[in-house]
Amino acid sequence: MSPVAKLKTKDAQQRSAKVAAKVPAKADEPKALTHPEIRAIVVGIMLAMFLGALDQTIVATALPTIGRHFGELEQLSWVVTAYLLTGTAVTPLYGKLSDIYGRRPVMLAAICIFVIGSIACAMAPSMLALVFGRALQGLGGGGLMALSQTIIADIVSPKERGRYQGYIGAVFAVSSVGGPVLGGFLTEHLDWSLIFWINLPLGLAALGMTSSVLKRVPFTPRKHRLDVIGALLMMVAAVVLLLALSWGGRRYDWISVQSGVLLATSVVFWCLFAWRLTATKEPFLPLTVLANPVVRCATLAGSCCMGTLVGMTIFVPLYFEVVHHLTAGQSGIALIPMMGATVLSSTITGKAMSHVVRYKRMPLIGLPIGILCLGALAIWPAAMPMPVVLVVLAIVGAAFGSVFPISTVCMQNAVTRTHVGVATGAANFFRALISALVVAVLGAIVLGGLGGGTGEAVEMLARAASGNMLAHAFRFVFLTCGLVLAFALAFMVAMEERPLKGPPTAGAATTPQAPATPIPAG
Repeated sequence: MSPVAKLKTKDAQQRSAKVAAKVPAKADEPKALTHPEIRAIVVGIMLAMFLGALDQTIVATALPTIGRHFGELEQLSWVVTAYLLTGTAVTPLYGKLSDIYGRRPVMLAAICIFVIGSIACAMAPSMLALVFGRALQGLGGGGLMALSQTIIADIVSPKERGRYQGYIGAVFAVSSVGGPVLGGFLTEHLDWSLIFWINLPLGLAALGMTSSVLKRVPFTPRKHRLDVIGALLMMVAAVVLLLALSWGGRRYDWISVQSGVLLATSVVFWCLFAWRLTATKEPFLPLTVLANPVVRCATLAGSCCMGTLVGMTIFVPLYFEVVHHLTAGQSGIALIPMMGATVLSSTITGKAMSHVVRYKRMPLIGLPIGILCLGALAIWPAAMPMPVVLVVLAIVGAAFGSVFPISTVCMQNAVTRTHVGVATGAANFFRALISALVVAVLGAIVLGGLGGGTGEAVEMLARAASGNMLAHAFRFVFLTCGLVLAFALAFMVAMEERPLKGPPTAGAATTPQAPATPIPAG
């Protein structure tokens, strides 16, 4: 080789070295996490999940005492409604913000808001102040569950996610069983404000643990803009709809000017939100997510099951008390088989997803059996012996549990990494919205079946009604629950069964695989 050629070759090598130095190294890319690292992160966010789950159950047993303390029993429902309104409305917002700014800062902000709201509730001097405190608490609590599910999606591939389903199931099991017991004990033996003060040490512990472990969660900053107008339109539409569902049949007749105005206003804002989705370059909910058939079917199937579970959690204890003549404490205990079966089935289904290809078969078998059990309860609401009722409800709970992990994992598996947060937030939003709708429908059925009118308490009417009226009312409650589960079955049948992303072997832990195709902005 001539000296000139050698010099050109050396110059070319130097230029290549300079170019390579400017290219980001692979070390900058999110590296795979080991099972101990993943387990540490999951355990860290369990406290945040526990805060959100516990608050939904611990308040219920304290409501009568709170009403007597402030002397405003007629406004007591707002203690629950205020949290529901704000928590539901901001859930998709947390998903979008976490996609833009990262999971850690948004999760820490949600915990801080929740703790501040809890302190405001504990120190509330009046019922109005308590309601505003609950609304602030909901602004933080709305992000806890959705962000926890999103973070798990960040660190665990869909195929391996079932390995950690037991942690999630344990949180819900402890909160669903221990929440009412703890709330009743604190209220009866100490003071009702402690059900809110207890969130202070729990929240500080959650802040400490999540602040440390979430630094390990991989995050690649991307340029996004938050569609503030779209977010406001969606939140207003949701809040007005929830108000209509909460007040309909209780404060106002369903067929009345007030109910009509609320429903019409909600429709107008939903239409404006739909227009905004197509009019802006980067909408609040990306059209690629909304148009995805797997996301749509999985979200609706999970929402129908969640709505039925929430509705039964509210009305089945009343059914135990007025039809089977159990005490309030016994009714709470009798609800444990259904809740426990839901958690156990969800854990088993989630773990089985890692090992089976045809994972849809589990809910396609469980849901029809659950529908048949609800049909049996509708036929013999009073004649069925109590032990048989508990077994039947446990089977229904197992049907719920066969859907929850599959609907969540399939929804996250169908979207790109950049859309996991907003898709998970939207799924939790629709679960809460449909739950409110199912509860409103079941309340209207019980109220109408007992011959009640607007403004009358369902519990008081049920305790004063005859056995035949009660059996008739709850017959239609169980029929409606079976119908909603039938919709869940239809959506699950329609959902495409795509292969779950993950490593080729079950022994290796990796982060979710990046999509093979380019990701469009928004």
